Amino acid sequence: MNYESATVDNDGRLALPAESGRPRRKWWVIGIVVVLALLAVGYFLSKRAAPPAAAAQGAAALPSVTVAVPGRQMVARVISATGTLAARREMPVGVAGEGGLVTRVLVEQGQWVGAGQVLATVDRSVQAQTAASLAAQINVARADLAIAESEVKRAAALVDRGFISKADLERRTATRDAARARVSVAQAALGEQQARNGRLDIRAPAAGLILTRAVEPGQIVSSGSGVLFRMAKGGEMEMRALLSEADLAGLSVGVPAIVTPVGGAQSFKGQVWQVSPVIDPQTRQGVARIALSYNAALRPGGFAAADITSGGAQAPQLPESAVLSDDKGNYVFIVGAGNKVERRTVKVGAVSDAGVAIASGLSGSERVVLSAGAFLNPGQQINPVVAPVTAAAASKG
Repeated sequence: MNYESATVDNDGRLALPAESGRPRRKWWVIGIVVVLALLAVGYFLSKRAAPPAAAAQGAAALPSVTVAVPGRQMVARVISATGTLAARREMPVGVAGEGGLVTRVLVEQGQWVGAGQVLATVDRSVQAQTAASLAAQINVARADLAIAESEVKRAAALVDRGFISKADLERRTATRDAARARVSVAQAALGEQQARNGRLDIRAPAAGLILTRAVEPGQIVSSGSGVLFRMAKGGEMEMRALLSEADLAGLSVGVPAIVTPVGGAQSFKGQVWQVSPVIDPQTRQGVARIALSYNAALRPGGFAAADITSGGAQAPQLPESAVLSDDKGNYVFIVGAGNKVERRTVKVGAVSDAGVAIASGLSGSERVVLSAGAFLNPGQQINPVVAPVTAAAASKG
C-alpha cells in the first residue's frame, strides 16, 4: 500500500499534500459566479426603471418662455409722417418802385426785423432833385394864387363904383380859382414824387425773421429783379407732413404733434392748423400743416418726421419684441392647449414708446409670447412663465 505522509519543512511546520488545495479553489470560483449573477440582475432591474426617469428628465428640459395676457387698454392713435419744414407765412420782398443802384443792405440772414424796417436802400440822387423842383413849383403856384386873389379883391371894389364890369370881375375870379388849382396840382405832384422816393427804400412788410438775402450793394435792381429777401412772418414755422388719404380722413385741426428734424435729437411740440382739402391724384397723399414756434434748429427746407396724435381706441398693446414679421405679414406666438405654441396673424396699429397696438387678430385674453419668438416653431411644447401685465407693456425684449 502507498501512503501519503505529511512532511515537515525546514522550519519544523507540517506541510499538507498538494491535493488538499483543490476544494478551496472551487469555493472561490462559485463566489465569483454568484457576484456576477447579482450584478447582472441589478443591471437588468435598472434598465427596466430607466424610462420613467428619462420621461421626467424630458419634461424638465422643456424651454421656459415668458408670456403675458395683454388685455385691452386705451391706445392713442398715432400717425407717423414725414415732410419738409417751411415758414408758416413766407413773405417775399422785392423792389416796389422803379429801382436803381443799391447803396446799402442793412440786414443779414437770420436777423429779426420790425414792421416797416428798412432792409436796403436805392440811390435817389435824381429823384431828390425832382422832388426839389416840384417843391419850388408849389411856391410859384402859391405866388400866382396870391396875386390872383388880390386882383379879385380890387376888382370887386371897383365894380361897385362902376369902373369895371362884372365880366372883368368874373374873369379875375376864374384866374384866382385856376391859380388855387395849380397849387393843389403842384402839391400832389410833390407828394407823388416823395412817395416814389420812399419806395426806393426796401422795407419789411411785417415783423419777422430774414430767411434769405439775394442783393448786395452796387447791384442794379428794378421791379423785374425778383425776390431780394425772404421773410418768415413772426418767425413762425411749420412742417408740411405728407399723409395718406386714409390718415387724412381721421385727422382734424388742433390735434397735437411731435416734430423731430432729421439729424437732430431734439423734438418740438406743435399742432395741426390746416388739413389739405385736396389729394394729389398721382401720389394719393395730402398735406397736414403743423404749426411750430420759432427755434434755431427748425430750418426751412429741412426734412423732418412727425408723430401726430389723433384720437384713440381700446386695443391690446405688446412690446415690439413680441411682434414678428415675415413674407406672410405680421404675427405673434400664443400658447394654446397643452402649452403648445400657435401662430396668430395680427394687424399692427400705432407704434409708440409704450409698445405696439394690435388693431386686429387678438382679443387680449390670449397668452402671448413676449420674446424668443424667433426661436420657436408652431406646435412646439413649452413651459410658459406668466409675467405681469405691466411687464408686457414695458418690456422691450
